[in-house]
Amino acid sequence: MEGAMRSDAKVRGESGTESSPRGPGCSLRHFACEQNLLSRPDGSASFLQGDTSVLAGVYGPAEVKVSKEIFNKATLEVILRPKIGLPGVAEKSRERLIRNTCEAVVLGTLHPRTSITVVLQVISDAGSLLACCLNAACMALVDAGVPMRALFCGVTCALDSDGTLMLDPTAKQEKEARAVLTFALDSVERKLLMSTTKGLYSDAELQQCLAAAQAASQHVFRFYRESLQRRYSKS
Repeated sequence: MEGAMRSDAKVRGESGTESSPRGPGCSLRHFACEQNLLSRPDGSASFLQGDTSVLAGVYGPAEVKVSKEIFNKATLEVILRPKIGLPGVAEKSRERLIRNTCEAVVLGTLHPRTSITVVLQVISDAGSLLACCLNAACMALVDAGVPMRALFCGVTCALDSDGTLMLDPTAKQEKEARAVLTFALDSVERKLLMSTTKGLYSDAELQQCLAAAQAASQHVFRFYRESLQRRYSKS
Protein backbone atom coordinates (compact mmCIF):
# COMPACT_ATOMS: atom_id res chain seq x y z
CA MET A 1 0.00 0.00 0.00
CA GLU A 2 1.07 3.55 -0.64
CA GLY A 3 0.82 4.48 3.05
CA ALA A 4 2.91 1.51 4.15
CA MET A 5 5.55 2.32 1.54
CA ARG A 6 5.68 5.94 2.61
CA SER A 7 6.15 5.06 6.26
CA ASP A 8 9.29 3.07 5.41
CA ALA A 9 11.22 6.35 5.25
CA LYS A 10 14.44 6.05 7.22
CA VAL A 11 14.06 7.13 10.85
CA ARG A 12 17.02 7.37 13.16
CA GLY A 13 15.67 6.53 16.62
CA GLU A 14 18.07 8.31 18.93
CA SER A 15 17.01 10.40 21.89
CA GLY A 16 17.39 14.05 21.13
CA THR A 17 18.27 13.48 17.47
CA GLU A 18 16.03 14.05 14.51
CA SER A 19 14.38 11.54 12.22
CA SER A 20 14.83 11.74 8.48
CA PRO A 21 13.76 15.06 6.92
CA ARG A 22 9.97 15.32 6.97
CA GLY A 23 8.77 15.13 3.42
CA PRO A 24 5.26 15.87 2.14
CA GLY A 25 3.48 14.00 4.94
CA CYS A 26 5.47 10.81 4.43
CA SER A 27 7.53 10.40 7.59
CA LEU A 28 7.44 10.61 11.35
CA ARG A 29 8.65 13.70 13.16
CA HIS A 30 11.76 13.51 15.32
CA PHE A 31 11.50 11.69 18.67
CA ALA A 32 13.14 12.41 22.01
CA CYS A 33 12.63 10.66 25.32
CA GLU A 34 14.02 10.98 28.83
CA GLN A 35 13.17 8.66 31.72
CA ASN A 36 13.37 8.94 35.50
CA LEU A 37 12.88 12.70 35.50
CA LEU A 38 10.67 12.95 38.58
CA SER A 39 11.50 11.81 42.12
CA ARG A 40 8.04 11.18 43.59
CA PRO A 41 6.53 8.77 41.01
CA ASP A 42 7.77 5.17 40.80
CA GLY A 43 8.51 5.78 37.14
CA SER A 44 8.43 8.79 34.81
CA ALA A 45 9.21 9.78 31.24
CA SER A 46 8.96 12.76 28.95
CA PHE A 47 8.22 12.05 25.29
CA LEU A 48 8.63 14.49 22.42
CA GLN A 49 7.22 14.07 18.90
CA GLY A 50 8.12 17.09 16.83
CA ASP A 51 6.77 19.98 18.91
CA THR A 52 4.26 17.82 20.80
CA SER A 53 5.49 17.01 24.29
CA VAL A 54 3.98 14.98 27.17
CA LEU A 55 5.31 14.25 30.65
CA ALA A 56 4.16 10.99 32.29
CA GLY A 57 4.42 9.66 35.84
CA VAL A 58 3.45 6.19 37.12
CA TYR A 59 2.52 5.46 40.73
CA GLY A 60 2.29 1.85 41.87
CA PRO A 61 1.61 -0.90 42.28
CA ALA A 62 0.43 0.70 45.53
CA GLU A 63 -2.36 0.50 48.07
CA VAL A 64 -5.82 0.97 46.58
CA LYS A 65 -9.00 2.42 48.04
CA VAL A 66 -11.44 -0.27 49.12
CA SER A 67 -14.13 1.16 46.83
CA LYS A 68 -11.83 0.71 43.79
CA GLU A 69 -10.29 -2.62 44.78
CA ILE A 70 -10.46 -5.52 42.31
CA PHE A 71 -9.83 -8.86 43.99
CA ASN A 72 -8.01 -10.59 41.10
CA LYS A 73 -6.05 -7.80 39.40
CA ALA A 74 -4.65 -4.31 39.79
CA THR A 75 -6.87 -1.26 39.37
CA LEU A 76 -5.45 0.87 36.56
CA GLU A 77 -6.26 4.58 36.39
CA VAL A 78 -5.21 7.24 33.89
CA ILE A 79 -5.29 10.97 34.58
CA LEU A 80 -4.66 13.39 31.70
CA ARG A 81 -4.03 17.04 32.54
CA PRO A 82 -4.22 19.66 29.77
CA LYS A 83 -1.58 22.33 29.33
CA ILE A 84 -3.89 24.98 30.80
CA GLY A 85 -7.24 24.84 32.55
CA LEU A 86 -9.18 21.88 33.87
CA PRO A 87 -9.72 18.53 32.11
CA GLY A 88 -12.74 18.51 29.81
CA VAL A 89 -14.63 16.00 27.68
CA ALA A 90 -11.70 15.56 25.26
CA GLU A 91 -9.31 14.70 28.10
CA LYS A 92 -11.76 12.23 29.66
CA SER A 93 -12.18 10.51 26.29
CA ARG A 94 -8.41 10.22 25.84
CA GLU A 95 -8.03 8.93 29.41
CA ARG A 96 -10.44 6.09 28.60
CA LEU A 97 -8.59 5.19 25.38
CA ILE A 98 -5.19 5.21 27.10
CA ARG A 99 -6.53 3.17 30.03
CA ASN A 100 -7.99 0.56 27.68
CA THR A 101 -4.64 0.30 25.89
CA CYS A 102 -2.67 -0.05 29.12
CA GLU A 103 -5.08 -2.66 30.49
CA ALA A 104 -4.53 -4.74 27.33
CA VAL A 105 -0.80 -5.13 28.04
CA VAL A 106 -0.24 -4.63 31.79
CA LEU A 107 -0.13 -7.93 33.71
CA GLY A 108 -2.44 -6.71 36.45
CA THR A 109 -3.11 -10.22 37.77
CA LEU A 110 0.42 -10.26 39.22
CA HIS A 111 -0.57 -7.44 41.60
CA PRO A 112 -4.18 -8.02 42.70
CA ARG A 113 -5.85 -5.53 45.05
CA THR A 114 -3.37 -2.79 44.21
CA SER A 115 -3.51 0.47 42.26
CA ILE A 116 -1.46 1.56 39.24
CA THR A 117 -1.98 5.20 38.30
CA VAL A 118 -0.65 6.87 35.15
CA VAL A 119 -0.62 10.68 35.26
CA LEU A 120 -0.03 12.52 31.98
CA GLN A 121 0.70 16.24 31.73
CA VAL A 122 0.49 17.88 28.31
CA ILE A 123 3.44 20.23 27.87
CA SER A 124 2.69 21.25 24.29
CA ASP A 125 0.22 20.08 21.65
CA ALA A 126 1.39 20.46 18.05
CA GLY A 127 -0.57 17.51 16.64
CA SER A 128 -0.83 13.72 17.19
CA LEU A 129 -1.36 14.33 20.93
CA LEU A 130 -3.02 10.99 21.73
CA ALA A 131 -0.18 9.05 20.07
CA CYS A 132 2.39 11.03 22.06
CA CYS A 133 0.45 10.36 25.29
CA LEU A 134 0.46 6.63 24.56
CA ASN A 135 4.20 6.64 23.90
CA ALA A 136 4.93 8.63 27.08
CA ALA A 137 2.73 6.28 29.13
CA CYS A 138 4.55 3.21 27.79
CA MET A 139 8.01 4.56 28.59
CA ALA A 140 6.89 5.62 32.09
CA LEU A 141 5.44 2.15 32.77
CA VAL A 142 8.76 0.62 31.68
CA ASP A 143 10.64 3.01 33.97
CA ALA A 144 8.38 2.03 36.89
CA GLY A 145 9.06 -1.66 36.27
CA VAL A 146 5.38 -2.50 35.80
CA PRO A 147 5.12 -6.01 34.27
CA MET A 148 3.71 -6.00 30.74
CA ARG A 149 3.24 -8.72 28.16
CA ALA A 150 4.42 -6.32 25.44
CA LEU A 151 5.28 -2.70 24.82
CA PHE A 152 2.83 -0.49 22.95
CA CYS A 153 2.95 2.67 20.88
CA GLY A 154 0.58 5.13 19.28
CA VAL A 155 0.59 6.24 15.63
CA THR A 156 -1.70 8.89 14.14
CA CYS A 157 -2.61 9.08 10.45
CA ALA A 158 -4.50 11.81 8.60
CA LEU A 159 -6.20 11.79 5.21
CA ASP A 160 -6.53 15.03 3.30
CA SER A 161 -9.31 15.92 0.85
CA ASP A 162 -7.72 14.06 -2.08
CA GLY A 163 -6.97 10.94 -0.04
CA THR A 164 -3.26 11.55 0.57
CA LEU A 165 -2.08 9.81 3.74
CA MET A 166 -0.01 11.74 6.29
CA LEU A 167 1.75 10.06 9.21
CA ASP A 168 2.21 11.83 12.55
CA PRO A 169 0.34 14.96 11.39
CA THR A 170 0.83 18.40 12.89
CA ALA A 171 -2.07 20.32 14.46
CA LYS A 172 -2.53 22.29 11.22
CA GLN A 173 -2.63 19.12 9.14
CA GLU A 174 -5.14 17.55 11.54
CA LYS A 175 -7.38 20.60 11.31
CA GLU A 176 -7.35 20.54 7.50
CA ALA A 177 -7.67 16.74 7.20
CA ARG A 178 -10.79 14.94 6.05
CA ALA A 179 -10.15 12.17 8.58
CA VAL A 180 -7.79 11.57 11.51
CA LEU A 181 -7.14 8.02 12.77
CA THR A 182 -5.05 6.99 15.79
CA PHE A 183 -3.96 3.40 16.43
CA ALA A 184 -2.32 1.72 19.42
CA LEU A 185 -0.20 -1.31 18.49
CA ASP A 186 1.77 -3.87 20.49
CA SER A 187 5.44 -4.69 19.97
CA VAL A 188 5.11 -8.47 19.59
CA GLU A 189 2.75 -8.99 16.66
CA ARG A 190 1.93 -5.34 15.75
CA LYS A 191 -1.55 -6.28 16.93
CA LEU A 192 -4.17 -3.53 17.10
CA LEU A 193 -4.93 -2.71 20.74
CA MET A 194 -7.07 0.39 20.27
CA SER A 195 -8.25 2.69 17.54
CA THR A 196 -10.13 5.96 17.44
CA THR A 197 -11.20 7.86 14.35
CA LYS A 198 -12.73 11.17 13.38
CA GLY A 199 -14.05 12.17 9.98
CA LEU A 200 -15.06 10.34 6.81
CA TYR A 201 -13.07 7.52 5.20
CA SER A 202 -13.65 4.31 3.24
CA ASP A 203 -12.90 0.75 4.35
CA ALA A 204 -9.95 0.68 1.94
CA GLU A 205 -8.56 3.89 3.43
CA LEU A 206 -8.93 2.48 6.94
CA GLN A 207 -6.90 -0.58 5.97
CA GLN A 208 -4.33 1.62 4.24
CA CYS A 209 -3.92 3.76 7.37
CA LEU A 210 -3.66 0.67 9.61
CA ALA A 211 -0.95 -0.83 7.37
CA ALA A 212 0.96 2.47 7.39
CA ALA A 213 0.67 2.68 11.19
CA GLN A 214 1.92 -0.89 11.62
CA ALA A 215 4.94 -0.13 9.42
CA ALA A 216 5.62 3.13 11.29
CA SER A 217 5.37 1.36 14.66
CA GLN A 218 8.57 -0.54 13.82
CA HIS A 219 10.44 2.79 13.90
CA VAL A 220 8.84 3.75 17.22
CA PHE A 221 9.71 0.42 18.85
CA ARG A 222 13.24 0.67 17.49
CA PHE A 223 13.49 4.09 19.10
CA TYR A 224 12.25 2.62 22.42
CA ARG A 225 14.87 -0.11 22.23
CA GLU A 226 17.76 2.23 21.45
CA SER A 227 16.65 4.74 24.08
CA LEU A 228 16.54 2.03 26.76
CA GLN A 229 19.86 0.55 25.65
CA ARG A 230 21.53 3.96 26.00
CA ARG A 231 20.01 4.53 29.40
CA TYR A 232 20.95 1.20 30.93
CA SER A 233 24.38 1.07 29.32
CA LYS A 234 25.22 4.25 31.25
CA SER A 235 23.93 3.00 34.61
